[in-house]
Amino acid sequence: MPVPPPTAAATAARVILTRLHDVMAGRTNAQAKLNNVVQIIGEALTSEVCSVYLLRDGVLELFATRGLSQEAVHVTKLALGEGLVGTIAKNVETLNLDEAAAHPEFAYKPETGEDIYHSFAGVPIVRRERAVGVLCVQHEAPRRYDDVEIEALQTVAMVLAELIAAAGLVDESVGGGVTARDMGPAQLSGLKLVDGMARGHAVFHQPHVVIEHTVAEDVEIERQRVYSAFRQMREQIDRMTSQAEFGTAGEHQDVLATYKMFAYDEGWSRRINDAISSGLTAEAAIERVQQRTRMRMREIDDPLLRDRMHDLEDLSNRLLRIVAGQLGTAAQLGLRQDSILIARNLGPAELLEYDRRRLKGVVLEEGSLTAHVTIVARAMGIPVLGRVRDVRHLVAEGDLLLLDATQPLLVARPSSPMEEVFEAKLSVTQRRRAEFAAMRDLPALTQDGVRVELMVNAGLRDDAAALDVTGADGIGLFRTEFQFLVSATLPQRERQQRLYRDVMDSAGDRPVIFRTVDIGGDKALPYMKVDGAEGEENPAMGWRALRLALERDALMKAQARALLEAAAGRTLHVMFPMVSEPWEYEEARDLFERQREWLAGRGRMGPTAVRYGAMLEVPALAEMLDQLLPRLDFLSIGTNDLTQFLFAADRGNPKLAERYDWLSPAILRFLSRVTRACREAGVPVGVCGEMGGRPLEAMAILGLGINRLSITPAAVGPVKAMIRSLDLVALREAMPAWLAEAPRDLRARMESWADERRVAIL
Repeated sequence: MPVPPPTAAATAARVILTRLHDVMAGRTNAQAKLNNVVQIIGEALTSEVCSVYLLRDGVLELFATRGLSQEAVHVTKLALGEGLVGTIAKNVETLNLDEAAAHPEFAYKPETGEDIYHSFAGVPIVRRERAVGVLCVQHEAPRRYDDVEIEALQTVAMVLAELIAAAGLVDESVGGGVTARDMGPAQLSGLKLVDGMARGHAVFHQPHVVIEHTVAEDVEIERQRVYSAFRQMREQIDRMTSQAEFGTAGEHQDVLATYKMFAYDEGWSRRINDAISSGLTAEAAIERVQQRTRMRMREIDDPLLRDRMHDLEDLSNRLLRIVAGQLGTAAQLGLRQDSILIARNLGPAELLEYDRRRLKGVVLEEGSLTAHVTIVARAMGIPVLGRVRDVRHLVAEGDLLLLDATQPLLVARPSSPMEEVFEAKLSVTQRRRAEFAAMRDLPALTQDGVRVELMVNAGLRDDAAALDVTGADGIGLFRTEFQFLVSATLPQRERQQRLYRDVMDSAGDRPVIFRTVDIGGDKALPYMKVDGAEGEENPAMGWRALRLALERDALMKAQARALLEAAAGRTLHVMFPMVSEPWEYEEARDLFERQREWLAGRGRMGPTAVRYGAMLEVPALAEMLDQLLPRLDFLSIGTNDLTQFLFAADRGNPKLAERYDWLSPAILRFLSRVTRACREAGVPVGVCGEMGGRPLEAMAILGLGINRLSITPAAVGPVKAMIRSLDLVALREAMPAWLAEAPRDLRARMESWADERRVAIL
């Protein structure tokens, strides 16, 4: 591999590090070394001020300076978050300001004599992923420091982290070993990503690699170490991706192919090489580039781009572990007890590596509602709490954790009263689950003898097992896009076919309704560029689902062939998402029929019958039902998108949560009208989506005349209990009056009705 010439930033950093190496090797004390350090950096960057602040006793203390008043050393102190220095340390971010006093967090300390300086640049000194100090420079004239200077500061800050740690100059609880066990109980809040409760012991997904040596003795040796690690990592990923197959025992391996494009990214490897050229060891160079990536992630507003940056972070960790000889994640080592996984972030492939019997929950420092790992965790039924700040520093390996994503709250090292409260709530939940499990083989039959079809939503091959566990009647919605979301490249037709066939085999004689791929919008694929989709203001209403599939008809043809061949000798149920006009449905149906004819013309066995359906998610389609229904075999109402479109209320916006009520008279009237049209046309209609998975809302749906629900596996028990306690005739007699009156709080009216008749809605 040719060695790229060092950049200006690397050259500048190398000059500074060469001088610092001699300082660090000297026999002077730590204070004297720091005094020399600020002189060297100030001279190298022709900066009038260079200062080092270190975290001591919970505050940032000025330890050494060139340019500020020497009387301020060990006197000037700033709290985390106070002033520019405190902001850098608290947020672990870089600041580069041409006018420091204009920054909203600027705090003037008169004893420093810094009032004559205008420009300011500062970088965090990071050890074990936490800021233990700040290195900053100042200049009298207003100016922004060049990227070369900032990168040199960041490189020097890594070396300082080693120096101050070796000298014991920082708080042990921050820079050294974790002392969370001695801190007593801690309650941490976060963002609910996947609902649920869990109790288990903390397990760190990746034990952090502590870098003890940052300055290279021999740059070429360090470069060869990185080259070797890159080769090993690429071979490792190539091997795993070649062996991967979605949905089998090694299904998690396929997702690792997502990282392949990053593993071979020359820009990434060049940045690491450049860091080595500046004089860093292989480990320090990888960490240096990784720190820069983390800082960039904080500046990215686009959640999809942030997810891609997380993939690069995961790959950096893998490369760092190879270089340091610290291979293996908690998944590979195996879980020995009920565990709650702790991680900065997690890829879907990595989640699928864990033993599902012992993995009870996941807690992330980052994470988002649209991240792939969230989608997969929801399908697996694993509660996930995200955005839990500093969880990896406030929780120690092996700590007992109580995770209640419904709150959303994480309790670490709980006291006895805390455990009792949690266990009481959990036991109620578990008791109800046991009651639901006992009903598994009982039919979803109302008190007055009406049979309700209870089906489950799925997206992974293993989800088919939920049919036997829950006693569901079939899969009412199989989200085929999961296979696309967790793959690094477009899944080939043969792989799609294997997945679809295996799901139908697992379901046996129970129906499986496959929804054609719903990608685009907030489910963008990194390997598929959609013209005009960049920067969509309303991606949920953008170029996605059937609109995208009809445009990319090669994608849809491949999926149609895969489904048709997988269903050979059986009935195939397929439905199209986001249909807004009848012609879209017709075009999609015709595409499937042409593929069916193509297979028959070549003597290949296809399905004995194909039942075609459409999803009603776009309100406009309701105005065209008179034309659409005669062409349909069934209709499925997707309540998630439908409701947000009806109310113009983004379901992800917490401020609009109260407006997003499935028991609003408006949505129930809409559903009633659609149900009536389907009944008159003789077309079966069902509901798939979260609305049907809530007992009270499901009761309302049944009251409208709909007898088929497709819901999450976890919701089957509660909804079946409601159905078996319900007098459906009485409900359907009461429903028209409620809709005609349209009370403002229809939810309270229905709760009261259910309570009076002892309908199980809790």
